[in-house]
Order: sequence, then C-alpha cells, then structure tokens
Amino acid sequence: MAEIKKREAKLNIRGILFLTLGVMAAQAVLILTGAEAHKTVMGLLMTLYFAADAVLLAKAFRNQAGYDPCSYDMIYYAAFSLFSLVLTALSGWMTWLLYSRPETYAAAGILYIIAESQWTFLFLSFPFLTVFSLGLCVSNTALLKREGRSFVNTLGLLLAFCLMGGFFVLYRINMYMSGSMYEVMAREAATNLLALVYFYVECMLLGVMAANIYAVRHEPAPDRDFLIVLGCAVRRDGTPTPLLRARLDRALAFREKQMALTGKDPVFVASGGQGADEVIPEAECMKRYLLSRGISEERILMEDQSASTFENMKFSREKILEADPEGKGKTAFSTNGYHVFRSGILAGQAGLKAEGMGAGTRWYFWPNAAVREFIGILTEHRRQQAVIFICMALISLTLTILRYYV
Repeated sequence: MAEIKKREAKLNIRGILFLTLGVMAAQAVLILTGAEAHKTVMGLLMTLYFAADAVLLAKAFRNQAGYDPCSYDMIYYAAFSLFSLVLTALSGWMTWLLYSRPETYAAAGILYIIAESQWTFLFLSFPFLTVFSLGLCVSNTALLKREGRSFVNTLGLLLAFCLMGGFFVLYRINMYMSGSMYEVMAREAATNLLALVYFYVECMLLGVMAANIYAVRHEPAPDRDFLIVLGCAVRRDGTPTPLLRARLDRALAFREKQMALTGKDPVFVASGGQGADEVIPEAECMKRYLLSRGISEERILMEDQSASTFENMKFSREKILEADPEGKGKTAFSTNGYHVFRSGILAGQAGLKAEGMGAGTRWYFWPNAAVREFIGILTEHRRQQAVIFICMALISLTLTILRYYV
C-alpha cells in the first residue's frame, strides 16, 4: 500500500509536468493566431490549468503523507497547492472580465496576472504575515525573559523583522515606475524577481508549517518494536530538562497505549551523546529516567555517541540492527513537536524507516524552535531549492517580457 501511495504521488507530479507543457503549447498557438481573438479561451484555459494543478498537488500531498509524512516533498506540495488555488481565483476573475468587458480588458491581462502573481500572493497574505510576526515577537520576548539572551533565542524576532520590513521595502520599490518601455520592463523584471525571493521564502514557511502540523498530528501504529528517544540538553545535576523529560514521557505514554492495545512491549533506544557542558551523556540520563519509571534494563539500548539529529538516527539504526539483524522490526521516535518533521527527514537520510511522535512544548519555546527548524530545512536542501527557484525566476522573467509584446 505504501509503495502504491508513493507511486501515485510521483504520477501526480508527472501529470502536472505534462499538463504544463500542453497548456504552454496551446497558449503559444492562441497567441500566434491572434491573442485578442482568443483571450477568453486563454483565460479559461489558464483557470482550468491552475485548478487542476491545485487538485494534483493536494492529492500528491495526501499520497505522500500516506507513504511518508516526513518527506521534503510535503513542503512543496502544501505550499504550491495553496499558491495554485490563489492563481485559480485570480485567473477566473480575469477571465470573467475578459468575457463581460472585452472592450476594456486585453489578453495581456492574463499574462499580467500570472507575471505579478507573487505580488498578489504577498498582499493577500499580509494579514497572516502580520499576525504571525506579532506572535513571534510575543513568544520570543517571553523566551528571552525565561531562557536568557542568546543569538539562537532571537531568531524569531529576526524573522519577524525580515518578514514585515521586507514587505514594506518591496511595496515601496514597486510604487513608482517611469521611462521608456524597455526601462519600465527592466525595472519590473527586477522588482518581480525581488518579490519572487520573498514569495518563495513565504511559501516555504507555509509549506513547512503545514507539513509539520501534519507530522505532529500523525500517530504511529501501536505495533512498534523499537522506540527511539532523541536526546537534548541535560541539567547540571544529570537529570533531564523539561524538553527531554517531555520526549521521554511521550514515548512512555505510547508504550503504555501499545501494551494496552496489543500487548507488545517495545525496546527503548536512548540516543544522545555528551555535550561539552553536560555532566553525563544524554543517553545515560534518559536510561536513568526510564529505569525510574519501571522500564527494565534489558528493554533499553543506549546510543551515547551522537552529536546531532542525523547522528541520532544513524547510530540508533546501528544499535537496532545489532538487536534485530534481519531488520524486520518497526520503529518510532519521540521528540518535541516542532522537531518531528525535520527529524523524520533526517531519519530517511540515515536509512532508518521510522515514524515520529511529538511531545508537548511550552508555548513560548515552540515558535522560536520552529523557526530554527525552518532555517535548518532550508539550508539542508540548498541545491534542490536553487534549481526550483531558478526555474521560477526564468518563468517570471519570460512572462514579464512576453506581456509587453502580446
């Protein structure tokens, strides 16, 4: 079933590619044969195209979630399905204007809407950006008061400033344009590219939020053989911090539920090395806590060498294979809610098939931590994002130039 869902997700993306090529060819024919005579058809074709894109992307998201809810593709499916819905509405509105008031609106209006779509999306999403930025400021201020000042603890404030400041800078740049057609076209192409950068970051932010929410709400089936608990900071007295205790308690609660439903007792994998400022390895701290909660020592594996989430997954996989050489056991991992999605991606990169579960986090800690995860996801997939952004930039430039000649 999982392989079928994976194949269906790929088929949906291929369908979008073939659909795009077909629509581009049809639009080229309509333009060459006289765009004004076919402008309503052009508008209707684009509206149907964007609606089909939104449906195919939503299906790809659903199918990918059924196969692997912690996949990087989930971000793109969520982000661009929303964008396609916006384009569907804009294109449908323009098509109605072309049909009802043909003497006022020209065929170039369709290309204008698409070429300027990133601006429209930014303006429509401004209320969301405002609320989101204010929320980041409030939570980040509380975090600084309770957890102390550090660069990491200011990431939420920095992102809020960039989101709101960048919006007003873009708005100001785009206000006035004058000169010859070529000068205006060059300035418009440049400002569209700047808006595209901002739009792309916002789309990724929305996509990460949607994918993370889905991943946090996902509950592994109660048939796990191994439960990995990902480590984090240990107190100076060797006891778990609230974040680490929440991860441990989440795994313990899952075990209790699984035992009640199926009677299957999973093996815990305490995963975490010793940081420079930690008195004992995180794995040792977790083992002590699990023993105090009634877990027998033979049901605990210790992985105390990792220094990152990727190493957590890689070294835990090695421990699991030592206990289960045939690799038939099913695995889940426990971490804080904001960390589930990225941890699932890193598990896949480490060759470990594991489903995540999210532990609760204090309200003021969650937004700033989510920003860190967002930045981590962006930086870990630089090449893939560069290719996608360059393609989007080329499309934007082509449409901006083309609309001056239609």
